[in-house]
Amino acid sequence: MKSLVLWDEAMLGYDMGEHPLDPVRLELTIALARAFGVLDRPGVTVRGPIPATDAELLTCHRADYLAAVRAAPEDPFFRGYGLNTSDNPVFDNMHEVSALISGATLMATRAVWSGEVDRAVNIAGGLHHAMPARASGFCVYNDPAIAIADLLASGAERVAYVDIDVHHGDGVQQIFWDDPRVLTISLHESPISLFPGTGFAEEVGGPGAQGTAVNIALPAGTNDLGWLQAFHAVVPSVLRAFRPQLLFTQCGADSHRLDPLANLRLTVDGQRAAHLALRDLATELCEGKWVASGGGGYALVEAVPRTWTHLLAAITGEPLDPMTPIPPEWMKLALSRRPGVVVPQRMTDDGFTAYTPWEPGGTTPLDRAIMATRKAVFPLHGLDPHDPRD
Repeated sequence: MKSLVLWDEAMLGYDMGEHPLDPVRLELTIALARAFGVLDRPGVTVRGPIPATDAELLTCHRADYLAAVRAAPEDPFFRGYGLNTSDNPVFDNMHEVSALISGATLMATRAVWSGEVDRAVNIAGGLHHAMPARASGFCVYNDPAIAIADLLASGAERVAYVDIDVHHGDGVQQIFWDDPRVLTISLHESPISLFPGTGFAEEVGGPGAQGTAVNIALPAGTNDLGWLQAFHAVVPSVLRAFRPQLLFTQCGADSHRLDPLANLRLTVDGQRAAHLALRDLATELCEGKWVASGGGGYALVEAVPRTWTHLLAAITGEPLDPMTPIPPEWMKLALSRRPGVVVPQRMTDDGFTAYTPWEPGGTTPLDRAIMATRKAVFPLHGLDPHDPRD
């Protein structure tokens, strides 16, 4: 098994200043993965990315938007295209660093699609809110969409995108809304209570592509067991019906119970279980072809580095034992970057992930959310929403 990790410290330049999306989460993730030897495993290549070209960015973004991204850092009074706002402040070399992150995700998908490697990951990627002509939700260029568009241009006929970020993967869904070759599945906190306000079960894709947008809107407060129950009640069945040739996953870590920007209650154990489930589905359905990206995540020390180190371990080989102690040198680094935080001691939150498989007939908000998605989407794939075997 061969895997590719895209990494360059230049990607830390995606830095919006005093802002929740702090690049320290990337620095600490790579440092933790290295401390465990995850990036030094047999068959693992760590490669620096090449920036995406304008032609590659233009597969999903408008030319005037690219010009705006280049111009905005030079003009303190710039307005428009979603830039220079509290969510999306401009920063030095904004175009260059954003293109580098998109280039990394492109390299990941190309390496997997060509057969050079079986799996690939870009933890700096997953900027899933960016729209064709608008920055949104801390995202400038939509690297997952750019990479998926490149796969289609390379001959892929069925690509599945599964988004487990706490926020709806709205940009990717919109870009491929009318394209039946791309299945977008998003599990997220209900848009009633969280940005971006989209991702209801009834959003199923445009004419000619109905059923290729799948949304599981989870009630605020959903924990590991509820999240995993919802995942397994929907995602495997739809993926099996779609028969993807490659699985792309956006693995935002902001569903964690300590995340300051959202209201789900997952532990790193639940997130690790999700990564392993996605790995197994890629093995079953896509001959192992799996590309993963990062995404959101704002518990910068407490959650993100552990969650994404578990992801890197799943990509590169054997999963890490959740009971593994955190190396003292990493704890010291974390405290130097964020003095006063409570640094985790182990790779677990002692979460419990032995969920009960979903059955129809339940009346809880979670049961209703699962059934809403199944009713909206399953018949479009020839599946029975009321049959738990589907």
